[in-house]
Amino acid sequence: MKLWSIRGNSQKLDGGAMFGNAPKALWEKWSPSDDLNRIELACRALLASPLGGKTVLFETGIGAFFEPKMRERFGVQEPRHILIDSLREAGFEHEDIDVVVLSHLHFDHAGGLLAPWSEGREAELLFPNATFVVGAAHWERARHPHPRDRASFIPELPGLLEASGRLEVVAGEYSKTLGESVRFSYSDGHTPGLMLAEIVGPERVNGQPRGGVVFCADLIPGRSWVHVPITMGYDRNAELLIDEKRAFLEDKLARNVHLFFTHDPECAMAQVVRDEKGRFGTTHEVGELKARTLAA
Repeated sequence: MKLWSIRGNSQKLDGGAMFGNAPKALWEKWSPSDDLNRIELACRALLASPLGGKTVLFETGIGAFFEPKMRERFGVQEPRHILIDSLREAGFEHEDIDVVVLSHLHFDHAGGLLAPWSEGREAELLFPNATFVVGAAHWERARHPHPRDRASFIPELPGLLEASGRLEVVAGEYSKTLGESVRFSYSDGHTPGLMLAEIVGPERVNGQPRGGVVFCADLIPGRSWVHVPITMGYDRNAELLIDEKRAFLEDKLARNVHLFFTHDPECAMAQVVRDEKGRFGTTHEVGELKARTLAA
């Protein structure tokens, strides 16, 4: 099995929103802002092939589905569908993808499922041969969003996914589509039922898999958020997220599971470390994955 980091469309968003109650004097050391107070963010996907005999894409980024006015509002930097270009550079077309795993359905993680915006054209799903894997609790949130996060969802998307006949809603640790090659855990601090997908590593110690890589989604958007107290203004429950993040990092450190970051513009994957004061950090940071073996 090989892994690729797949770049999608990039964004610039307000740094204060991305770092919650952390002061700008702190977060700007990690993410310098422009004159509009915006920081640079990636929307990165993870491609694994063959994984359980399938070609699997973890998330799709924000894509290019927004009409121009909304694209400008949400700081999307490119008008074309960068994810499709990046897949092609890796040797794949979107028709080659067998499974798309979605941590959640906020537009910056699922918008890439849709064809690029065109005047007068209705929303249209890409990935015609893929099964779409979504967590059950979050699926309900997407179908019935709260007023606080309604704007984060694409209204047409749940209906398109259902109509495809290729939707699998997962409630437990494993999906029918991927079997035991991918193990799921869940988080509620950012959004109800955020699904964290771990590509299971090649080793087992005391019955637990070691190695592997986990797609951190918005539990840990990038290296800066590995610091346990750092949360986003977009998180629905910051205190819960901090507790979930601490337990998540302790587990991945103990089992040597690599972290894959979707929003870090410079780092795709890293390993967890903890210093003598108990603070988490990262090491062995990798900017890009190109046909990288899991054990490398």
